[in-house]
Amino acid sequence: MVLKTFGWSFAVTALGLAFAAWQWGWEAFGVVLILSILEISLSFDNAVVNAGILKKMNAFWQKIFLTIGILIAVFGMRLVFPVVIVAISAKVGPIEAVELAMNDAERYEDLVTDAHAAIASFGGMFLLMIFLDFIFEDRDIKWLGWLERPLAKLGKVDMLSVCIALIALLLSAITFATQAHTSTGHVDKSATVLLSGVAGLITYLVVGGLSGYFENKLEEEEEREHEEEEKAKKAGKPVSAVGLAGKAAFFLFLYLEVLDASFSFDGVIGAFAITNHIFWMALGLGIGAMYVRSLTVYLVRQGTLDDYVYLEHGAHYAIGALAVILLITIQHEISELITGTVGVFLIAASFLSSVRRNKRLAAEGGAGPDDKKAKVPSGV
Repeated sequence: MVLKTFGWSFAVTALGLAFAAWQWGWEAFGVVLILSILEISLSFDNAVVNAGILKKMNAFWQKIFLTIGILIAVFGMRLVFPVVIVAISAKVGPIEAVELAMNDAERYEDLVTDAHAAIASFGGMFLLMIFLDFIFEDRDIKWLGWLERPLAKLGKVDMLSVCIALIALLLSAITFATQAHTSTGHVDKSATVLLSGVAGLITYLVVGGLSGYFENKLEEEEEREHEEEEKAKKAGKPVSAVGLAGKAAFFLFLYLEVLDASFSFDGVIGAFAITNHIFWMALGLGIGAMYVRSLTVYLVRQGTLDDYVYLEHGAHYAIGALAVILLITIQHEISELITGTVGVFLIAASFLSSVRRNKRLAAEGGAGPDDKKAKVPSGV
């Protein structure tokens, strides 16, 4: 099972490290290895959250996630995305941006640094909305009951998460963006932060809303699935629910890709603290992204989220922490070690809580009142 799920990850790791050593030497080998570990440590919470969404998809869409999805993750976010940032910031073409990355690494890094406020605002708002929608939903299983019960009651207020997110954006623009860190010092980035933050919020609402809509429609149709199948067989026509499932899966897949993009912001930015070499960066982060994808599928196939019911909670709290960290980094630099450690700590704590819960239920000899599968927010 492990080899089947992680086989491609192991193969890409071996080939990637061998290619780095052959093409650029042992220094490149070490840097690529470090970047791979960095990406995995920063993105473990991403895998847990992705698993909660991916388990709703069939085997076909899981394969799409591991094939087309990984191409988008590796080439789109780890290679093309930094180039696009530079192209927009420097107002040059993509080819010129690539030449800049290859021939003037310091200037390339400066341009990415200048764009950090916009990146952090967009990613921070997108991740913050995921966290807020999670904690404001009334769930059967609660990890930190003393906190989650009152928040679930507050969540009955319409659009509360959007209001809180906008307030956080305004505070960030006022507190951090007026002295945002750039390669030339501290400048006012308030307008940029506000615009990028609103774009992140809109992206979440549109993609999450569409995926949630089609998912709900699918659930409604599944109640009449048997009757429709019988009618389709007699008429010799395809079942309408199959087409609807395709739409639902497509928008969930799209949501997963946007979610992965938001998670990868910290990894891409953090990679510049290790190297300015665009191809070393893409190779190292790409290897790490492969493991995140494989780990996501492993969690789904092993039913880990059902066995350790608080893992999803821990991952969403890690998302909330990452969102706050991204907004703070608009002005203040925060070590990637802190960013990764916070997420790992929260997920580890939720895992240990799940283990203790399972032992308690086993000792009691039956299922407790919380022994129900956690609800997953629509589209999230």
